Amino acid sequence: MKVRYSLALGALFGAPAFAAGLGVSIEVPRLNVSEYHRPYVAAWIERADNTLATTLTVWYDVRTKTHNPEGEGTKWLKDLRQWWRRGGRELAVPVDGVTGATRPAGKHQLSFSEGSAALPKLAPGAYKLVVEAAREVGGREVVSIPFQWPPAAAAQPVAAGKEELGEIRLELKP
Repeated sequence: MKVRYSLALGALFGAPAFAAGLGVSIEVPRLNVSEYHRPYVAAWIERADNTLATTLTVWYDVRTKTHNPEGEGTKWLKDLRQWWRRGGRELAVPVDGVTGATRPAGKHQLSFSEGSAALPKLAPGAYKLVVEAAREVGGREVVSIPFQWPPAAAAQPVAAGKEELGEIRLELKP
């Protein structure tokens, strides 16, 4: 009998609390150009004063040093100018769970739980999801979506780029 009660109490009080989270969908459009290179993309959260709260993801050329001895991939991260100025220059890449290889054309889904490495605890307040893309022999584009944290209810605000980015969708999970 004691075992049953201790297991029941353990399940009741030992259960993890559900943290808020967010999902991000980033569309890389298919472009019909003569020389196409996959874009570098950074997605981050900014506070109301435009300071960097956290970097969610950075996609760049992550080829190994045997193929890329001068670190050419990281050399071009500064072309993500807004992210670079907000705090990207202080980020020592690669970062497990944050940085990764460039992505092909299509929609890419990302999910973050509050308290994870990419989405630490955020103070309540106004924020912006910002997504920036830059492409060699191409353009640069920034799209942002304002939101409140923590979310009071589930929401899916959407914004769209014009050339280098397609639809950007933010899914807020209370």
